[in-house]
Amino acid sequence: MTEPTATNAPAAPDPAPAGTPCGNCGAPLLGDHCYACGQPVKGLVRHFSSILGDALDSVFNLDTRIFRTIGPLFARPGHITREYFAGRRVRYVSPVRLFFFLAIVTFFVAQLTVDLGADAIRMDGKRSNNPISSAMTVAEAEKARDAELAEMATAKAGMAGTPAAVGIPGLEAGERAVRDTASARIRQLQEAAAKGQPPPEPMQDNFNISLGGERWDAKKPVDTWLPGFADRWLHQQVTRANDNVRRLKQDPGAFKNAALGAVPTTLFVLVPVFALMLKLIYLFKRRLYMEHLIVGLHSHAFLCLDLLLVLLLHALSRAYTADGSLANDLFDWVEGLLVAWMPLYLLLMQKRVYAQGWPMTVLKFGVLGTCYSILLSFAIFASMGIGLVAM
Repeated sequence: MTEPTATNAPAAPDPAPAGTPCGNCGAPLLGDHCYACGQPVKGLVRHFSSILGDALDSVFNLDTRIFRTIGPLFARPGHITREYFAGRRVRYVSPVRLFFFLAIVTFFVAQLTVDLGADAIRMDGKRSNNPISSAMTVAEAEKARDAELAEMATAKAGMAGTPAAVGIPGLEAGERAVRDTASARIRQLQEAAAKGQPPPEPMQDNFNISLGGERWDAKKPVDTWLPGFADRWLHQQVTRANDNVRRLKQDPGAFKNAALGAVPTTLFVLVPVFALMLKLIYLFKRRLYMEHLIVGLHSHAFLCLDLLLVLLLHALSRAYTADGSLANDLFDWVEGLLVAWMPLYLLLMQKRVYAQGWPMTVLKFGVLGTCYSILLSFAIFASMGIGLVAM
């Protein structure tokens, strides 16, 4: 008979059979948790792989329920929400996990598929080759300025209404920098001409942030009503953002990735705010705040899912169809339908969940949509700022 050695590691405990006393209070166990004190049967003294599996399951919980959830989430406005309120919850992925998963996946795909491209902002690593900075006459500087602004306007027009619109504030900062650079070069040329001197050497690009109409000077401390440590922190952040604005000319993709990476966190903050807005606008419905939060989670989960489909279709269109072809037009048509489905879906969801008449539903939908759009715009600009600092 073999004696166990002292070096043998204890095996992971098997699930306790029914009737086994709870290790904490001694009550007979009837399942995975003690009905008397609530202590779980499984502790942390078990194989790490088992703990890791439980952690992944608690975060994503992506089993066959995902297939029963995605379809109704996309095609049946308000259905999953009403099912949840009716108590039929176990057949669907929970609202928090659903929104968390779709938000992460959607903006990860956005980082892979959205491309500002080298033409969104003129990229020229050699500053002396910048057509504005190296212009020898006022006419050349104005022509180069207008050409760069026209390219940026084209890029903004192409991004409007698409997921890439998240980068528009970065382009607007680039437009201001182009105008400032052109003004400085024109002023140099005019001063040289007035003195009868030859055109000056190409200038260095002055690609800086402007605050309150003044160009940012890292040597000038920030002085606000905030405490000193807050002013110093703000100075560091703006200085870093200013350095990154210059970097934006060489690497717009870094800004795009940082900004898109900040959007999921922004949405996580906005969902509770959206639920509070629903609570206020449906105050006389006497629903709990958590009910409105479920509506907010499902609404944003749908938006992420719809946006994910738009991104994937756009990527397929760019990869496998030629511009102007019938297939490309078909992809564009389907993308347009997906974008149009967003507000229609949310309106139908609001009508079905809160069960009010159409006039009041449309009125509240308009008020809520306007207020939330303004809030979302500020949040996106905040994401731009975070992205500019973090890139």
